[in-house]
Amino acid sequence: MDLAYIPSPSKGVLHLGPIPLRGYAFCIIIGVFVAVWLGGKRWAERGGLKTTVADIAVWAVPFGLVGGRLYHVITDYELYFGPGRDWVGAFKVWDGGLGIWGAVALGALGAWIGCRRRGIPLPAYADAVAPGVAFAQAIGRWGNWFNQELYGKPSKLPWALEIDPAHRPAATPDIATYHPTFLYESLWCVAVGFLVLWADRRFKLGHGRAFALYVAAYTVGRFWTEHMRIDYAHQILGMRLNDWTAILVFLAAVAGFVISARRHPGREPVVEPAATAPPTPATPSEDPDRPGGGPAKPLMSFPDDPAEERAEGGKDTSAAQQG
Repeated sequence: MDLAYIPSPSKGVLHLGPIPLRGYAFCIIIGVFVAVWLGGKRWAERGGLKTTVADIAVWAVPFGLVGGRLYHVITDYELYFGPGRDWVGAFKVWDGGLGIWGAVALGALGAWIGCRRRGIPLPAYADAVAPGVAFAQAIGRWGNWFNQELYGKPSKLPWALEIDPAHRPAATPDIATYHPTFLYESLWCVAVGFLVLWADRRFKLGHGRAFALYVAAYTVGRFWTEHMRIDYAHQILGMRLNDWTAILVFLAAVAGFVISARRHPGREPVVEPAATAPPTPATPSEDPDRPGGGPAKPLMSFPDDPAEERAEGGKDTSAAQQG
């Protein structure tokens, strides 16, 4: 009998009348809000408008969700297509299955579209949202806890995760507790988020280097947790597909960091030209109160030369004396 373990929720969905409230979806939504809030705060500190991150997220988030689901369906196609499978399940995002690699890739495309429409550099935007994305992943991983999925090998540790019989592997139906890989990855993402915050403040990272640091650091932890998982996955040369993906993405992130540091040292002085552009001054010669503009009418007129004022005054005095 296990003295301590992490219990799994009895159900991953609650019903508010006919409306289902799914824990997996709530974790994703809360994570998105955290990423947008922190990203907007960091963007404003860099000199941008407070609403810019949220405006671009309107493009990035839907693209990211589609990309994450596509990656999952493509890499685990046998779960939805083939004899005895229901292809409609490929659209049931609430049942779990969002690949972070596809989410980041297609989300970046959506962010690029939004940045292009606003006339701001994508690398600067990516730097601003990088730690928030890490925290969003940490929150989103708890959706796997609600669905009792993506756990690791059997474990007797005090923090092992209890899995209901209906969700246990077919090979170990009598083993109740497993490594909570969702928790390991969640804690790792929290650490990555704080690492990026610290490094960005300490070294003034710019031109996409904060985002590259986030990607490189995340892939290290993902390689470890992925190696612990026991759910089905395609393997290449004895390693899971996502392990190979983590290695390739790590190398690309490190290369991007080094190249950016050599080509663009320092940080962008201006991230959003519209936020730093001075207001257009009104033309002094135009009177906004006059219909159609036109030269402004002076309230009072004064002689330009004091000598003329004295001369005119003298003429007036002499004329009065003669009268």
